[in-house]
Amino acid sequence: MMLLVCVCGGLGTMVRYVFDVSIRRGWHHAFPLATLLVNVLASFCAGMAAAGYAYHTVDHATSLIFVAGFLGGMSTFSAAINEMVSLARNRRWWLAFWYLLATIAAPLLCAALGWMLVAVTR
Repeated sequence: MMLLVCVCGGLGTMVRYVFDVSIRRGWHHAFPLATLLVNVLASFCAGMAAAGYAYHTVDHATSLIFVAGFLGGMSTFSAAINEMVSLARNRRWWLAFWYLLATIAAPLLCAALGWMLVAVTR
């Protein structure tokens, strides 16, 4: 099972890369939108997976492979922190502040929305 988690992590990383490159092609602003969106999407999916496991519609192994493997490879909170520090170093204080707020609040909200979606549809 550990090998499957690793393979899914690699797949998640590839999805993040494609998503990131696609967004950056059309987004030419200082705000790091691509990283925020990929983390928001991963958080929404993690909320759905957690609810699926909690409501016994997804088994533990599947949840682990998806969340720790695929979503762990897809999400990148370390890149978000790096981008935030970069904004601050470039003296874009307000942008860094709003990015920090968005990086914390949006994924939490999306994880809750993912959970609620599964709870309502079960």
